[in-house]
Amino acid sequence: MKFTSFARAMRNIFPGRTFLLVLVAALGYFVDIYDLVLFNVVKRESLEFILGVGHPDIKDIGISLFNWQMFGMLVGGVLWGIWGDRKGRITVLFGSILLYSLANVANAFTYDLTTYAIVRFVAGVGLAGELGAGITLIAETMPREKRGYGTLIVVTVGALGAVFASIVGGHGQGIALLIESLGGPRLMNWQVAYVVGGAMGLALLILRVGTFESGLFTHMAKSTVRKGDLRMLFLDRARFQRYLNCILIGVPIWYVIGVLVSLSQDVFVPELQIDTSALDADGLKQINGTAIRYAYIGLSIGDLLSGLLSQWQRSRRKVILLYLALNLLLTLIFLFGMRGASIANYNWMCLFLGIATGYWVIFATVASEQFGTNLRGTVATTAPNFVRGSVWPITSAFRYLAVPFGNVTGALLVGMVVIALAAWATWRSQETFSRDMDFVER
Repeated sequence: MKFTSFARAMRNIFPGRTFLLVLVAALGYFVDIYDLVLFNVVKRESLEFILGVGHPDIKDIGISLFNWQMFGMLVGGVLWGIWGDRKGRITVLFGSILLYSLANVANAFTYDLTTYAIVRFVAGVGLAGELGAGITLIAETMPREKRGYGTLIVVTVGALGAVFASIVGGHGQGIALLIESLGGPRLMNWQVAYVVGGAMGLALLILRVGTFESGLFTHMAKSTVRKGDLRMLFLDRARFQRYLNCILIGVPIWYVIGVLVSLSQDVFVPELQIDTSALDADGLKQINGTAIRYAYIGLSIGDLLSGLLSQWQRSRRKVILLYLALNLLLTLIFLFGMRGASIANYNWMCLFLGIATGYWVIFATVASEQFGTNLRGTVATTAPNFVRGSVWPITSAFRYLAVPFGNVTGALLVGMVVIALAAWATWRSQETFSRDMDFVER
């Protein structure tokens, strides 16, 4: 009886074949996030293999390579967004998965910095399309008061991709032995991590069978309205303000991930004098991977909670403002209350920071709900990637401010600015819960 009631509830939330779209988008985003954070998990091991252990420039080279990946996402966000509004959401969903999967496999056999940078750029281009296409499909196919549940599943499952990346990146030797026993090459731990990511993405393409295009897009494609035209975003002041607000709302998420968490090993663990005596040699190498794993577990929990809160409160804006306040509080505790803490407590703080920034599901949903069908794919794809691309100016600002003010004060100044701007943008944004998606921008 209980199972029957549950099945009926699921059919009400996911009518027809929409659950298949949600499943494909969720698994695609799982692989997307896996690859997105994988470099920060294995960068030290891979760069030590290429440059040699103890190379003095590993930190700066790692930041540079990550910025190449982020630059690729900016380029890809624009390309995939325009393509999605002109040619369809499904083509973007699977084209992006194919591109970043092939790039992952290629990355496993990259042995010089130039090729490494090129492959990370190509991977970034591929990574840019999956989330926006998936969220747009869900927004346009699910009942308008239930679509928050669809995006909740996508982002919550996706965040777990980072957890899996840290596990594979830290313990991939068992898979390496299996590959070797099957007649494959002998691979190092970091190479296994890239191969696994590529293989998962390629396997996911099988699920393309049975997916379907958005009916709203199909109807819009037959009209003469302008589609995927960036000039419509930048040349109309009110429309540009809506677009800028969407981007600013999400930036604090990548401040936490790109600065506080991803720079754990090279900056904050030594700066805060975190006690790492409990770690062995392997544990010391995996400080970044462990911090990222805890943060993304927190993100997954936070996304689940924020998505449910948004549905229960029937509001996106209220929940985002609540999370921004929590984000500010935990950032202050991280920077000023963790000095001398154990590495275990440091990792727990990364988890709590992840929870406080776990409003990505709402941010992505708001971006898709703010604009008409002829610009929805462009906005839903470019906005998350401009947020991800904000890692470059954020980390650059942090590195610049850290010289005169120190790492802690530099991180504080950057964090205060991005959180304040996000709160301002949220306050100025329209409430979009249950908005009808059947409209276009003129």
